[in-house]
Amino acid sequence: MKARIAGLSVLFVVLLTTGYSSAFVLGEAEQALIVRFGEIKRAPLTAPGLHWKWPFLDEVRRFDERLWTWEADAEQIPTLGREFILVKSSAHVRIENPRLFLESVHDEQGARSRLDDILHSVVRNQVSGARIEELIRAEALEQAILEAARPQISKYGMALTDVRIQRVNYIASVREQVENRMISERQSIAEKFRSEGRGRSEEIRGELERELQAIRSEASRKAEEVRGEADAQVTRLYGQAYGQNAEFFAFLKTLETYRETMGANTTLMIRADSDFYRYLESSGRSVGTKSEVKGPAAVVAR
Repeated sequence: MKARIAGLSVLFVVLLTTGYSSAFVLGEAEQALIVRFGEIKRAPLTAPGLHWKWPFLDEVRRFDERLWTWEADAEQIPTLGREFILVKSSAHVRIENPRLFLESVHDEQGARSRLDDILHSVVRNQVSGARIEELIRAEALEQAILEAARPQISKYGMALTDVRIQRVNYIASVREQVENRMISERQSIAEKFRSEGRGRSEEIRGELERELQAIRSEASRKAEEVRGEADAQVTRLYGQAYGQNAEFFAFLKTLETYRETMGANTTLMIRADSDFYRYLESSGRSVGTKSEVKGPAAVVAR
């Protein structure tokens, strides 16, 4: 009886151990490969939850699906103009193809070694092939590094998602040179804006001048119309006045002629029998005009 109980206990322990070694749980951020004697036996497992394998024969190799960070130490690199600068860079990588990753680099330590070789080389090539003023715009440099390094890293089952230039330090002479170039670049941009502003100002002034000229032309045209209408009305009034009393109209016109032609110390020679002299003689008694008759002519002084 005791032997039977012992046998059942051993069987239970064996079954429990077998079941425990056959089952495994895959996390939300994990993917896995089943390896048997160094050979990958199944496609990558990516669904989280409970999975099974052959006990004691299969090995589960887990890989994190999340991004992990690669960081480089600051290194001194010469630029295209032979100015030495210190560059510190970093990148984010994730495992895209677990099978290729396992077959090429085996684990994260091997992957970091490959990343060191690739990214250090690409960063150095990109920096040494650029001028110092081009390195000021880090976005362009980062994009160039990303495009150059991504195909090489994908050979190891990894996806390079981004590259960051964390810090660029300049030695004193290079810093002064960079500052001068930055000032020159900003001054060039400012001068461009000023030039565009002056051009726009001239356009606005030209438009205003054209509008003002149009307004003046229109005002002059309307003024001429008003003058024409006024002259026509005056002529009409003169005609109406002449038609009502021609003699009185002639008298008024004569008075206007007196006012326009005779001033202070004026001597006028006219015929004594003219209407002009007759009106002048009749009005001279009230305004102090002196007249003298000499033959058929008369001299009038005022």
